[in-house]
Amino acid sequence: MRILIVTSQFPIAGEPNRGRPVYQTVRELSRLAEVKVISPVASYPRWAQPRSYLYRPVEDAQVAPGCDVDHVRYPALPAISRPFNGHLCARALAAPLRAFAPDVVLAYWLYPDGYGAMRAAHAAGIPFVAGARGSDLRVRDAISRRLTRPVVRAARRLLVVSEDLGRVAVDGYGAEPHRIRAIPNGCDASLFHPGDRSAARRALGVAEDAEVVLYVGRLVAEKGLRELLQASRRLAAQRPRARVVLVGEGPLRGELDAALAADPSLPLQLAGAQAPAEVARWMVAADVVTLPSYSEGHPNVLVEALACGRPVVATPVGGIPEVVDSANGVLVPARDADALAAALAQALERNWDEAALARRFSRDWEQVARETLDACGEALAETHAGRAYYATGQA
Repeated sequence: MRILIVTSQFPIAGEPNRGRPVYQTVRELSRLAEVKVISPVASYPRWAQPRSYLYRPVEDAQVAPGCDVDHVRYPALPAISRPFNGHLCARALAAPLRAFAPDVVLAYWLYPDGYGAMRAAHAAGIPFVAGARGSDLRVRDAISRRLTRPVVRAARRLLVVSEDLGRVAVDGYGAEPHRIRAIPNGCDASLFHPGDRSAARRALGVAEDAEVVLYVGRLVAEKGLRELLQASRRLAAQRPRARVVLVGEGPLRGELDAALAADPSLPLQLAGAQAPAEVARWMVAADVVTLPSYSEGHPNVLVEALACGRPVVATPVGGIPEVVDSANGVLVPARDADALAAALAQALERNWDEAALARRFSRDWEQVARETLDACGEALAETHAGRAYYATGQA
């Protein structure tokens, strides 16, 4: 089967961890089928660079080994061109789609990537499959919601990372339940597994007696980082050896740097973006991993933390309750710094069974890829059956 993957959520030079779960899936899928990745990226004028997220222009350097990737650019302006970005994306995709001649088009991220892929696939008469990651279904602005709805409804199969997202697609967008496939993320066990905490701490320069709370992800307010900052102050007052380490980059970095500059006694360390192997080392070095998000799909960071034998403190949003329960972590209300501080203290106090935590998730990326391939096969077979039905004049 020839599958064209369309997604902007993919590693680029300067941001090698971007869209890592999609990359892991596509890399394994490339072992099972003939796969081409087209990554459409909005190209902004120099005088109108986006401020709402950490924008990085695309470079042509390959940073996704094991995948055949090309980038296509389409012109855009922050906010102003949003209603038209899907159409502009479709125009950019038309020629590479024809050149590859796929059997199926699979788009990750519903708007504008999925919208553009939907239109390009429809024009070429090729079945379209969409993959939703979380935030692309839980969109807040009316324009994006309106433009996301036709993508959800047009997809022969809608791949979601949690059962919760499947319910959002049905209730919020009118998706047909029989077309939805829940395919949770996998975990790379070669990187994420229990290890020697003392050795990891020596390598990272972390004191042996420190109580390390780790966050891994983009530095954005929606991940609950302001509440985590407040919780770190409360936690340090009760547990002087506690420290909170943030691994990642994002638009909130400046605010966090300013907080540290204003109060150097804050038990906070900004470690920056790290390669997956270093993320795994930080997880092994940590006592607890936290993700106090306002919304989530199926957060891979929690699966990886558990695979390393680390308990988690998170919020009961999106697909998180499908991963976290009282046996492997603590769930707290979102946007509640006091509850977060108390939960972190509780998690640090409790004795956890590292081996039992690590056994909870043994799902690998090959299994994710096989389930993805099966869904693409269903979409292709359904399309062929429909064409045969109409060709025989039975309609």
